[in-house]
Amino acid sequence: MPGASRHFERPKKFSIHPQALWRKIHRNGKCRGDKETEIRKLAPNYIKTYIEGQSPDLEKEWKLMKPFMDENFLLPNQASEKLYHEYAKEMPIFDYHSHLPIRQVLDDVNFENVTQAWLYGDHYKWRAMRACGVSEELVSGIPEAADDYARFEAWARAVPQTIGNPLYHWSHLELKRYFGVDELLTAGSARAIYDRCSAQLKKPEFSVRSIIRRSNVSVVCTTDDPTDDLQGHIALSKETWGSRVYPAWRPDKALAANDAGALNAWLDKLEAASDKNISSYADLLEALRARHRFFHECGCRLSDYGIERPYALPYTASSVDAAFKKARSGTSLTGEELERYRSSILYDLLSMDAREGWTQQLHFGAARDNNSRAFKLRGPDTGYDAIGQFPIGEALTALLDRLDSEGLLTRTILYPVNPNDNEMLASIAGSFMDGGTPGKMQLGTAWWYNDHKDGINRQLSALSNIGLISRFLGMLTDSRSFLSYPRHEYFRRLLCAKFGTEMENGELPGDFDLTGGIVKDVCFNNAANYFGMELPETGASEI
Repeated sequence: MPGASRHFERPKKFSIHPQALWRKIHRNGKCRGDKETEIRKLAPNYIKTYIEGQSPDLEKEWKLMKPFMDENFLLPNQASEKLYHEYAKEMPIFDYHSHLPIRQVLDDVNFENVTQAWLYGDHYKWRAMRACGVSEELVSGIPEAADDYARFEAWARAVPQTIGNPLYHWSHLELKRYFGVDELLTAGSARAIYDRCSAQLKKPEFSVRSIIRRSNVSVVCTTDDPTDDLQGHIALSKETWGSRVYPAWRPDKALAANDAGALNAWLDKLEAASDKNISSYADLLEALRARHRFFHECGCRLSDYGIERPYALPYTASSVDAAFKKARSGTSLTGEELERYRSSILYDLLSMDAREGWTQQLHFGAARDNNSRAFKLRGPDTGYDAIGQFPIGEALTALLDRLDSEGLLTRTILYPVNPNDNEMLASIAGSFMDGGTPGKMQLGTAWWYNDHKDGINRQLSALSNIGLISRFLGMLTDSRSFLSYPRHEYFRRLLCAKFGTEMENGELPGDFDLTGGIVKDVCFNNAANYFGMELPETGASEI
């Protein structure tokens, strides 16, 4: 309305008309000034007070727009806001599956710049950059790495093109939570954001351990090969610094008899680590048991298997031994011979887990290293894997049934990378509950290509409909970056949005103690009770 602003008393905090401020925040994604934080906190009510009754069109437009990534990001109603802010937000993190390098935690390193902390080894970002046409030296640094700022600037140019991908949300959450950066990352803002973040990363409060503590992380589990000496874990376990880091047993290479060269190179390392000669299948099991006991002595209570599908063909001891000796002599296994060998070694490994009372994780369905040209140049885990479509149900049921029948089925988490397997795995898990261990069999959190808004909601829906979401173990990072912990916040907001919406729709009772208690359990308490790992002396608020 003409002249309306003359009758509107502007608070002294603001030197700008409310409508102009509103446009700056909502259309440009930023506002400037010494009181930027205070403006962002107070501006919505200030603007709302101005526009109510002033202009129907302006009021309608205001209601259609919400500030990007404000304190109620992803929270659609008051119930979900209450659940997140009062129940979920302050819960500690139990990050039971990650790929963090233990040496950097032990040495408590400070990264030289944000590229090293954010882009080195992150194949999520690498895939997006390639899709934006970024050259490889700016992506993975192969064959020759560009300087770190050039790589960061290339990522900044790519970020606006990731709208719709979880990377857009994750990137801005990480900038906001760790560095206080509210400005959108673009080519134009790259230099200032790079300098600001890099300067902070050099400070003591941004060392690796400080980042873990600031993220309210109680426990971290790494991913470790049976041949690893675990010296970093042993040394770190003797220190008290507010969080605990445990190894997790990942013996995938024992199954890789389809490549005799790679298998034998790994077996030679296993011989050295176990101090045992390996010339037969029985020797292999003895060496693995020795390393399994060593991992247990170092605090490991968790195994992990990244396999295309379960293996459960019948076999004889003699046929498996013959197949192993064939591979040990340099001939790769194929067909049923490979399948029977894998069926035997997987069963024996899972039996070891049960005898030690560990939890086992089974990751199914990844089609790895699809691009042979890129694999030869860059190796594995560089962004060329995909969702596979493998038969899982029948063999998994047979494998779990055999273990259960023999009293060797321990706590088990099942992760599908193909979301079409969510409901199937949730129903199979329900078939092997033992009536003694709450939530013994778990449908794992939305993994890899599913850890986005739709994938998380789809996993939560499958778990709720077929299993018990109240027993769920919650989120994990599955990351190589120490700046990935806002993924837990992202998950928690979606969890609270689900429950809050159902409360407001009358689908759940309006009992915040009931629902909020479940939220707390899913965020931390269930995992803390499930894995049987000692928590740090500080950092875990409740169990």
